[in-house]
Order: sequence, then C-alpha cells, then structure tokens
Amino acid sequence: MNRLAGEPSAYLRQHAGNPVDWQPFDDDAFAEARERNVPVFLSIGYAACHWCHVMAGESFEDPEIGAYLRGHFVSIKVDREERPDVDDAYMAATQALSGQGGWPMSVFLTPSGQAFYAGTYFPPRPVSGRPSFRQVLEAVVEAWTERPTEVLATAEAVAAALADPVWRVRADGGAGSDGPSGAVVVSSGSPDGSAWTRTLSAAAGEAVAAMAGAEDQVHGGLGTAPKFPPTPGLEFLIRHAAGDGESARKAFGLAGRTLGAMVNSALFDQVGGGFARYSVTADWSEPHYEKMLYDNAGLLRVLVHWVRLAEARPEELAAEAARLEAAGAADQVHHIHDTTGPVPLSVTDARRAVAATIGWLVAELRLPEGAFASSLDADTVIDGIHREGASYQWSLEDLRRAAGGQRAEAASDVGHFMGIPASGAAPLHPGRALTPEERAAWERLLPALREQRAARVMPARDDKVVASWNGMLLASLAEAAMVLGEPGWLEHAVELARYLRRVHWDGAVLRRVSHDGRAQGIEGLLEDYAACADGCFALYAATGDGQWFDFAAGLVAAAQRFVQDGTVFNSASGAGSMAGAPAGARFAEPFDSATAAPVALLSGSLVTYAAYTGSTGHRGLAENLLATVPELARRAPRSAGGVLAVAQAMAAGPVETAIVGRPGPGRDAMVRRAWASPAPGMVISVWDGSGAPAVPLLGGRALPDDAGPDVPPLAYVCRDMVCARPAASVEELGRLL
Repeated sequence: MNRLAGEPSAYLRQHAGNPVDWQPFDDDAFAEARERNVPVFLSIGYAACHWCHVMAGESFEDPEIGAYLRGHFVSIKVDREERPDVDDAYMAATQALSGQGGWPMSVFLTPSGQAFYAGTYFPPRPVSGRPSFRQVLEAVVEAWTERPTEVLATAEAVAAALADPVWRVRADGGAGSDGPSGAVVVSSGSPDGSAWTRTLSAAAGEAVAAMAGAEDQVHGGLGTAPKFPPTPGLEFLIRHAAGDGESARKAFGLAGRTLGAMVNSALFDQVGGGFARYSVTADWSEPHYEKMLYDNAGLLRVLVHWVRLAEARPEELAAEAARLEAAGAADQVHHIHDTTGPVPLSVTDARRAVAATIGWLVAELRLPEGAFASSLDADTVIDGIHREGASYQWSLEDLRRAAGGQRAEAASDVGHFMGIPASGAAPLHPGRALTPEERAAWERLLPALREQRAARVMPARDDKVVASWNGMLLASLAEAAMVLGEPGWLEHAVELARYLRRVHWDGAVLRRVSHDGRAQGIEGLLEDYAACADGCFALYAATGDGQWFDFAAGLVAAAQRFVQDGTVFNSASGAGSMAGAPAGARFAEPFDSATAAPVALLSGSLVTYAAYTGSTGHRGLAENLLATVPELARRAPRSAGGVLAVAQAMAAGPVETAIVGRPGPGRDAMVRRAWASPAPGMVISVWDGSGAPAVPLLGGRALPDDAGPDVPPLAYVCRDMVCARPAASVEELGRLL
C-alpha cells in the first residue's frame, strides 16, 4: 500500500499515485523490511528537482517496475528538504559507494538501515554504460538472496569507512584523530586574541588568493560548468573587502565581478526577478531553472551588503573599472558586446536586482500568513508533459508581440542584446550590463513581457515552510529595508517573524517545517535555530523592538543543546529510524553547501548575541568554534566562506552601535548613517531612552526624566562593550565608524 497520500510534503504527495508501495521514512517501514527480510530501496529527492520528475515518469510510474519493487523491496520516499539529516547521511554513503552524488538519490539498505549499494538517476534502458533501473533492481535482489554475507560485509565496510576519522578538526585549530568522524570538537580554552587575529588575517588572505585563482576570467564566477552561485564565499569576500590592503582590494574586485556576471545573465530572471539554482553552462547562459528560497535569501543579503560596501567605497569601484581598462578591457567598461571578461556590478544594477528579487519573492513565494514557500519547480507541466524552463524562455516573436505598435526592428534589437536566437526560444541572457540606451529600450518592452509571463502556465510551487530558509530571508528583508530605505520590506519581515514565532516555536522547541500554518515533522536542526536567531537579531536591529531580541536570545539558548560534551551536533537528538545511518550523520558540518555551514550559522548568532549583551561565555564558545577557521580555509577555501565571514566580524569587533534619542529626523539620520557602514557584523541598537533598555548594550544610556523632545540624539560606537565618546552629529558618527 502506498502510504504517501496523507503526507504533508508536496514532494511525497507527487508520488502518492505511483504503482509503488512507497512508505515515509519511519520505524514502521524498517520494521516491515525486517519482518519480510527484504532490502530497503530509499529514494531521496525534492519537489523542484527536474531529474526526479524524469525518473518518476520513466520508472516509478511504470506498473512493471512498481510490481517488482512491491515484491522484492520496502520502498521509502524522502523529501530531502524536510529531512536533510537523512539526506546528508545517505549522501555520504552514496558518494562513498559510487563516487558521485545528486538527486534523485537511489540507495539500497539493509533492514537495519545500512547502505550497501547506491547511485543517483538510473534510466529505463541501459545508456552509455549506465545500467537500467530494472537491471539495478534485479542485481540487488540477486546479491541479497544469493550472496547475503557479501552484502552485509559491504554494508558494514561502508559504515566503518564513514565512521573512520578521515576529517577531524579540534577547536584549537589543529587536526586530530580523536572524536567522532566529521564533528567539530570544541576545546575548553579560548585562543589568544592577538595571535588568533594574526592567524585569521593570514588565513583570510590565503582564501581570497585561492578563490581569485579559481575565477573564470572570461565569464565570471568560480570554477567551470556547472556553475553555482558561491553565496557564502561572496559574503566573506564582501566582509573582507571592508578592510584595507591589497587582499581587501582583490576581494572587492572578485565579489563585484562575480555578482555582475550573475545578475547580468540568464541565471537571474530578467523579467520576473529572482535567481535560478545554478547554470548548466560556464557562461551562465543556460540555468537549471528551479528557483529555491535559500538561494534567493542568501544572494539577496549578499546584494544588499554589496550595495552598502560599493556606496561606501565609490572610489574603489571606479578604481576597479580603471584597472580593467588599463588591462585592455575598455570594451567591458563601456558595456560593448564581445567583452573579454566580467566587470563589477554597478550600484544601480545591484539595487535593481534587490528590488526585483524581493518583488518576485513577495509575488510568487509569499504565503497568506506571511511565511515563504520553499521553491518553484524546474519544470512546467504543459498538456501533461514536463518541460524544463518553458515558462522562462522567449522567442523573437514573443518580443515582437510585446513591442506591439513599435517597429519590429526595436524588438529585434532587444532580442539581440538579450541573447535571443533568430529561431527558437531561449532564456534572456544579456551577458553584460546594458548601456543606457539598451536599458531604456528594455524597460519599454518589460511591462508587456510581464503580461505575457502572467498568461503562461507557471511551475508548481512547493508550499512547505522551512524554518532555516525563512530565517535567512528574514535577515535579508530586514537589512534590505534599512540599507535601501524601503519600509514596506520591513513590514514583510515583521509578518514573517510573527509566523515563525507563532507556528514553529513553542517556547522551547523549534520545528523545522510547517504546512498550511501548522508545524509538522521533526524538531529543527542546528541551521534552523541559528538562522532564525540571526534573522530575529537583524529584525531587532532594524526595528528596535525588544521582542525580536528576546525571541533570538531564546533560540540561541536552545541552540546550545547542539553542543554536547564538546562536540557540535546537527540535531539535538537522534531519530529511531536513523539507527543504521552512517555514524557521522548527526555531526554538524563545518563546510558550506549552497548556504553557510551550520557551524558558521551558530558561530554568527553567538557573536551577535555577545555583542549585544557582553556575554563572555557566548563569545568564548564562538572563538572556540572559529579556531578551526585556518585549517578549514586551507583545506577548502571555496567551501569555508561561512566561517570566514563570521571570523571577519569577530576580528572587526564586531562594532557595536547604540543610538539613543527621541524619534525624529535627527535620530533617523543617525540610524541611516549607521546602516550605511560596511563594518563586518556590526550590531545596531536604537532606543528612545525611556523605560527599560532591550539589551545590555543600551544600559546606562537612559535620557533624564525631564528630557524634552528637543534633546539631540547621541550615538555610542563601542567594541567589546568599550565605547568611544558619544557622537552628537551624523558627521561625528561617520568618523567613528
């Protein structure tokens, strides 16, 4: 019997009509496998996954395949976004067994949950040396029935290999062989501050050099195809670029060129806003069309921070353009076709991308109660057929129809600089910044193209709410509202925070997912607690409303349960069904994926809490976690951006800015000046000076009881709770910052 019809996950419900007796990942499924003495077929994917749909149509909807699976396996379906703990565990096994990973993930397990064979997509017929799915199933059954001893030996060998301490980092920064595999082990002492800062500075410089060495100097971005947005790495580069010296200059240029390449490409939806998950091609011209909340939340924050940095350093942006021109790239600077390399993103284009991305998020992912859905599918279903990217492709005829009474040549010109072929359809791909004339022509056409888009069949939306991704977006919305001066975006942030607190948080436990306004499923993972805390800290900084600081503080307190006996765990407790999973499945990951690593998210929330409260305990725990930074950066600099970014904040203080005064134009001007500072990780607190202060940073700064409305505001700029003389003007505050 297929048990998926009643599951809240959209991905699981997509498979409820398959002729496969799918089970959710629970104890009952493994109990059935033990009772029948059959292997488990574990299939992991997610709702927006194109190749998951392909394999479903080719194999899981095939009655003969369904009958074979029913007779010889217990089949389990997992939504990787709801159960990233399961996905992480069996991805490690898949990579160990097959040398590759991805989705759909196809793993064969013993009834105790140990993996013994794995792969990703299997076709319905043998192709280029890849066996068909039916051949794989028959081979697994033959091995299970005829060679059970070999199967169990393989399963035990895989489990042992994944438990072996191949990767071990202690929090004093040295490698070791004790402790569980894959874990970050926290030492009891704190590193020496000055020595640690010097070590960090060297590690950060080396990481920038390594990332610059991986730059695609023709198309922008890091590495080759397929090309992913290096979001946590970009955050590190922007924070590092706020400093001085050659390394900072190099980071500034690399961040700007990478953002410029992505925003001016097909990766970014030029009509509707928002970023696709990655590019299939090195030149960013052919996206993999699924649009994920976590990608857009992270890139939105990076863009906001780029706007702030570039506006604070206009001379550096000009110097970067001059450097490119001097290097023989004058065509790039003037935005002419046939460029020889990427150019930095302009402030104007960055602001435009921020507004377009938030517009898309609100229009297409925002749910009625204020939270945001997980994703839009890569495929559009037209006449029952999955067509990847169909909603986002355009032909010259589409452009001519949008031009209406304008000359056909005008539409052809737009098609030329937006990368549309003479025949057929393609995503819009300018490949560079537009000239003012091109921008004007494009914006004349854009309203009509949006009307055409609105009439198209659009991809399905996965409406589940994931706590961590919404926490990331919460921080991005709050900061975007303050840096770009858009109060409407702050209203969306407040509504989102209210949803997370009302639906996902019971005062002690945070739930990872919700559906239709009801929290369901597992307790949140470390990334859920830490990302939601980070988002609420940002919302407190933007609003001055102490309830959001209190919510964040409660999440930080609860997140410390994930540090047990000196080891950082990804989940607070193990689930019974995970008993046979690889031993390292519960340990927190120090390296980034599409988002910053859980260890980085926890470290960041601890640093922020300590900056607001002066807590040496939270600061010390963050220091111990970040003591691994030099080793992580040495081993994989492109995957250590998350911890490097937090380390930059700690090395900068972070700066603590407290602004006290009655509401009015004077205080508003000081707040705007504080938010314009690119100081890494700076915390901001605003208070009217009456009643009890929301955070210790404001302690002792109350206005006298008889203070009138004309008392000027004061700004206190502090570091480690030690403050300079208060600034009484915007100019003085600017000098202190």
